[in-house]
Amino acid sequence: MTEATPAIQEPSPTADPNWLRERYGAYHRGEKYPETAEELMGSRYAAYALGEIDWIVTTHLPDKRHEIDRDNTELWSKQSEWLGFEVVATEGGTDKDDKGVVEFVARYKLKGATFNHRERAEFEKVNGKWYFVDGKEIAGPPVRVEKTPGRNDPCSCGSGKKYKKCCGK
Repeated sequence: MTEATPAIQEPSPTADPNWLRERYGAYHRGEKYPETAEELMGSRYAAYALGEIDWIVTTHLPDKRHEIDRDNTELWSKQSEWLGFEVVATEGGTDKDDKGVVEFVARYKLKGATFNHRERAEFEKVNGKWYFVDGKEIAGPPVRVEKTPGRNDPCSCGSGKKYKKCCGK
């Protein structure tokens, strides 16, 4: 297993659409194909961040493509603000392997809430090409980070008092 630093540094180049297009655009345009499971995972994150849903469908294991809800995937992709992606660990998935696992964290905002989605994604090579098979979320649902009220904000308990004079004591 290859370990990497799980913390996403701000600002992450993987949050920059121009960087993602430069790094992964050739995959999305069909000019080349990822040689490793990790490259495929990065290209899939970029596809979500850039709204390239056809790439998500194309890189899904052919026998499981019917499981994809393309319309909802596209809606989620476009409604989210993509904040970064980091590979935490890999198992196999090299150009010499037929199977691989990529553990990653993808950060995004949706409707004002920030999520850290951590997953172990399984990949399989079929006829020389890597495909996404399935993913298992790690440590329950994504963590939602809410803004802490400032001292002079109204208290969230509904008392009508300032936070500093109520629950912020």
